[in-house]
Amino acid sequence: MTARASDGFDQIAREAVYRAMFTRRDVRSHFTPEAIDDEVLARLLLAAHHAPSVGFMQPWNFIVIRDANRREKVRDLFLTAREQELPEIEEERQALYRKLKLEGICESALNICVTCDRERSKGSPLGRSHNPEMDLYSTVCAVQNFWLAARAEGVGVGWVSIIEARALKNLLSIPGHVTPVAYLCVGRVSQFAPKPDLETQGWGRRLPLPELIMSETFHGQGETPLKSAVAQLNRLAAAPAGPDDQRVAPAVPQREPPKEASALSFNSLNLEDASASR
Repeated sequence: MTARASDGFDQIAREAVYRAMFTRRDVRSHFTPEAIDDEVLARLLLAAHHAPSVGFMQPWNFIVIRDANRREKVRDLFLTAREQELPEIEEERQALYRKLKLEGICESALNICVTCDRERSKGSPLGRSHNPEMDLYSTVCAVQNFWLAARAEGVGVGWVSIIEARALKNLLSIPGHVTPVAYLCVGRVSQFAPKPDLETQGWGRRLPLPELIMSETFHGQGETPLKSAVAQLNRLAAAPAGPDDQRVAPAVPQREPPKEASALSFNSLNLEDASASR
């Protein structure tokens, strides 16, 4: 059964979507030696490939990296870049920076480099005439799709951004017109941390959402009811849970299930028609 685009999900499906979002983690540790089945990896890549892309340009490619020697070379690039980044960190935070686990390149089952081919839509500039960077943003959407699908599959993903792009391009033989957007460590994990590692380690905290909501213009005041609704959701999420409560995010209000699609499954989707240009 294929759900109409206007159909909402039923309660269980909606809760699952929000759970994936709220429990997604940038995984740097807890990787296990377990391999990732090609069937699982295929589902994750298919999810990434169905990300929105401006002008339906689909500028992404996915370099799967399994070779241990090649990954060790990538890790060397990370270590070099990390030392280069250290002087940019505030002096009082450098000791904490050195302690942070910021990659799992060699520990994870495999790595994936997600790239953006900046010439793929060269003859069709729809949506890029005034914003030429939209191909890069579209590729980031593919990364997010991959990440959320991986969380639903119980697969950990860590984005390693501390790598010099030119050195990575040389190592992976990436052409000049192609930009590496994300270097991902992918693998089964022993656990998903209840909070982001950088929050647990005291590097940062989640900003209060009401302070980030503006009305009509930047710094515009207003939207008080909306901000109150956000605060109420936060209070619900922070409330003590009962013995059978598996809540990981603010509860989704119960609604009537869709009339023609009470549940969605991977096999039920018409994947050929599911992508839209946005």
